Parts: sequence; C-alpha cells; structure tokens
Amino acid sequence: MNIVVIGGGAAGYFGAIACAQANPKAQVTILEKSNKLLSKVRVSGGGRCNVTHHCFTPSVFAQHYPRGGKQLKEAFKTFGATETVEWFERRGVKLKAEADGRMFPVTDNSQTIIDCLQREATKAGVEVKTGIAVERIVPQPEKKGYTLSLNNNRELQADRVLVSSGGNPKSQNYDWLRALGHSIQEPVPSLFTFNVPGSPLKELQGIAVPQARVRIAGQKLEYSGPLLITHWGYSGPAVLKLSAWGARLFHGINYRFTALVSWMHDQTEENLREQLQGFRQAHPKKIVTTNPLFGLPQRLWKALTGIAGIGDEVKWAELPAKNTNKLVEALLRLPVEVDGKTTFKEEFVTCGGIDLSQVNMKTMESCLHPGLYFAGEVLDVDGITGGFNFQAAWTTGYLAGRAMAVSIS
Repeated sequence: MNIVVIGGGAAGYFGAIACAQANPKAQVTILEKSNKLLSKVRVSGGGRCNVTHHCFTPSVFAQHYPRGGKQLKEAFKTFGATETVEWFERRGVKLKAEADGRMFPVTDNSQTIIDCLQREATKAGVEVKTGIAVERIVPQPEKKGYTLSLNNNRELQADRVLVSSGGNPKSQNYDWLRALGHSIQEPVPSLFTFNVPGSPLKELQGIAVPQARVRIAGQKLEYSGPLLITHWGYSGPAVLKLSAWGARLFHGINYRFTALVSWMHDQTEENLREQLQGFRQAHPKKIVTTNPLFGLPQRLWKALTGIAGIGDEVKWAELPAKNTNKLVEALLRLPVEVDGKTTFKEEFVTCGGIDLSQVNMKTMESCLHPGLYFAGEVLDVDGITGGFNFQAAWTTGYLAGRAMAVSIS
C-alpha cells in the first residue's frame, strides 16, 4: 500500500514515522515542494526548537489554543506533552523545561530534533523527495485511493494521503483543498508584534518588563507577561500571545487600535496610589525622576515620569496632584496607538485552514473523503507561543499516521 505525505515539516515527518513504524508493510513517501526539510523546526526558539510545553494535563494544555483547543482535548490524552517527551527521550533526545514552561532539547540546538526525526524516518523506511509539489488531489472512489497531480507534469497514485502542507497567509493557496469540497476558515496572521510608529518609548528599545499587562481598549481582550520595547513598537510574550487570541479581531480592524499598557500587571489603582503616597511621605526630598519605583528600569521610569509632565528637578514633596494622576495613568493605562504588525522573527503562524467540523479529530481523517488525512497547521488550529504549535503538529501527525497504518488491509 502506498502512503503519500504532502509536506516535509514537523507534522508530516511525525505522521510518516508513526505510519511506517505502525505498519512496516506500508510504502510511505514524503513529498516536500521546497528543497528545505523541517524548516520551521530549524528556526523555532531562536534555533533551539521549542518542542513542547511543560504542562502534562491535557485539559489545561488545550486551553492555550485560541482555535482548536476544544477539539484537541481528547487527542492530547492519546498523544500529548507527556508522550512527546517520552518519544524523544526514548530516541536519545532529552528535553529540559525552562522557567516559563517552554521545553527544548538539552543541546539547545534544533539540529538535534531534525537529526532525530530524519534518523527515525530513514530507519522506518520512509522515502523523502524534495522539489515536488502536489497541485491537485483527485479521489478515485473505485480504487479507494487518490491520483496526485505533481508540478513535474507527472501523476502519482496513493492509497492514503496525509496533507501536512502547513499554514499559508494567502487564501488562494488553499484552493486545491477547496476543490475537494473542504471548507476553509480564512487564514490571517496569528503570532506578530505591534507596530507603534508614534511611540514615545521607541528610544528605549531593548528594555523589558517581566510582568506587564496589555489590554485592548474597548475589548475584553488582555494578556499579562513579559513585555519588550522595540524600535518599532512592542513585542515579548504578552504581545505575541495577545496577537494569537485577537488574530481575527486585529485583522478585521486592519491592525489599527489602542492598547493600554500596565507596567505592573497585578497592581490596583488604589494600591498604587497608596504606595506613591507612602514614598512621598518617606522620601519627600528625593527627586521623582531619578528614583524609580516598583522595580522598573531607570530609563523607563524617567520616560514615564516625562509623559506625566514631571520635570527633572521636581521632588516628591513638590509633586502636584495633577502630575501624580498622570503618572498613575502612565503606569497603569499608558495608551499605545498601534498601527500595523511585524512578523515575529523568522517564524509565522496563521490562524485558519481546514474547517475542523469536516475532520474526525480522533483519527484526523477527512469526513468527506475516506483515506484523506490532515495534520499540523493546514488545519484551523493554532496555539500561543511557547511550544503549543509544535505539540499540535506532533499530536495530529501521530494520530493521522497511526490511523493510516491501521486502515491498511
């Protein structure tokens, strides 16, 4: 039996390996349209590969997906973070967890993951071909298989097909799957940073605050976490995760909106005012701008006091009430006018793809075409940053691969 996997990324490799290992009689071939294999694995996590997240409760893990989490909850019980860690460790690749929960190979090198996957694929007899794109999938009901039209004017017969071609920001690039009758949730970017051309803080690029909160004005949308000031605006986990949860909203308003930044995510206004008053009473002669509070970096504190209209020589005892009020606003609700986005490093994630209502989420098989399977970002599944997108790839690839192997008579 001939199994064709379309796409040589994380989900494709994992699906091919799972299928070939479960049924050695299967002839499994990966077709990758580019000349690069596992390219996202290579660049992920700054070249270290964020394999998964240190969370071993499937129901909790599933909460980190703006789209697809509910449907993946049961799948994670079959093959989740626990199984992923064990899978790699059984093959000599030990993973480590960092303070924020991200898990990397102990080598801190994505090549370790690439080598492992390619080694396992070779060992299982998986054939890998690059530079071959599949342009059409034509069902052959009488043969219970598929004819694949390739970019080299050739055709290939397959008994089972796994589509793991990744996400794509252009809607028309899903037309070959629409032709099969599958509905596509329109793709829009999901992981991105905020461009703030008029930011009063752009001169502070590189400064990070470990616990900030970013809220979107007029929306019930906010996220807390590390925030990084850049020369173009704002980045860091707080922004990246917020971009995932608000992907469709932000796309709909053309990435123009007001964000409100709190530099202390857990402070109430009442508590903040009490602390400012306490410092004023304890240190009346100290200069406001040169004595940063709340653990904020000196340069950021000086910039925020400047936004509040506080002069360089003003002492706490001399601080007018109106400037205190402005400082409170700058600390808790600094308005940031976002106008555009920037892709996060070399990584991109799209929300959108194959409508999950047309996929059996236990096997990843198409509900429309028996023997056609989907895995990875081609599905309308995306997680926040932190290893969740790779886990979705491992999980859906594994389920699809095992199901294809079992379905072979």
